[in-house]
Amino acid sequence: MSAEKAAERGGEHGGELSGEPSAERAGEKATAVADSPAARLQALFEGHRLTPTQRRIAHSMVRRAADVPFLSSVELAELAGVSQPSVTRFAVALGFDGYPALRKHLREVAPAEQSAASASYNEYQQAVEAEIENLRHLADLLADPRPVQKAGRLLAASRPLPVLGLRAAASQAYGFAYFAAKVHPDVRLLHEGGTMIHDRIDAAVRAGASALLCFALPRHPREVVDTLGYAKEVGLTVVTVADSAFAPVAKVSDLLLPAAVGTGLAFDTACAPMLLGRVLLEAMCDDLPDAQARLEEFDARAAARGLFVE
Repeated sequence: MSAEKAAERGGEHGGELSGEPSAERAGEKATAVADSPAARLQALFEGHRLTPTQRRIAHSMVRRAADVPFLSSVELAELAGVSQPSVTRFAVALGFDGYPALRKHLREVAPAEQSAASASYNEYQQAVEAEIENLRHLADLLADPRPVQKAGRLLAASRPLPVLGLRAAASQAYGFAYFAAKVHPDVRLLHEGGTMIHDRIDAAVRAGASALLCFALPRHPREVVDTLGYAKEVGLTVVTVADSAFAPVAKVSDLLLPAAVGTGLAFDTACAPMLLGRVLLEAMCDDLPDAQARLEEFDARAAARGLFVE
């Protein structure tokens, strides 16, 4: 898609369709990844064969990456919902003598402590600051655009494209499907569980679907894991946006893109997963040659109908 056409985009969807980032630009940003506490934890866990309980601990640590170096083994156990001995065994599985050695290592690579200003924030401000940090981490991960570009190609090529999101993730799936339907010829939203969800996946496969996009957020419904397992069984490539690479859906996903959620309020906040969904839309548009024409057609019809207030 030309830059000239991309610049013409307007109306409800806004923004512009960008081309692939250059390797040079990606390389300039790549070093930022190592500065993220969550990214350091991800690197620490990679290459280790972890049990389901240990994956749960790892998942909890990534979600609270900035706090973990200062938690006791008991506090980490409570955070992950496991026993204290499980935390000790987890540290040993990573190659440390015990949890104190793991915590010492984490403190050595931890970022600087909170500034005096941030320490004085109230609980609402702290929740916003935590989401800002989640967005920074997402920006770091996107320094390597290849996973998102691969996902965009998979989603663009799937006709139809089923989009799954249950319970807390239903709004993320709905938002993606709403905009995707403006550029993709056949998007099928799966945001209600129940006995018919396998039937709807079967129907999508019969119609020619090759991939499924899933938004998976805590708490992770068992039905989502079961549904993704079934989608893989019937031949779909599963692309998942989840809160962590160690989320329960990882084992039933072919390509998992992590975007952390905020946990400082009574209910989790999901700014980073929502933004990652929009980034995926952009990547998908880059692989849909008629995306610009579809958007222009929508704008023309919307104007003719007086759909939006000027």
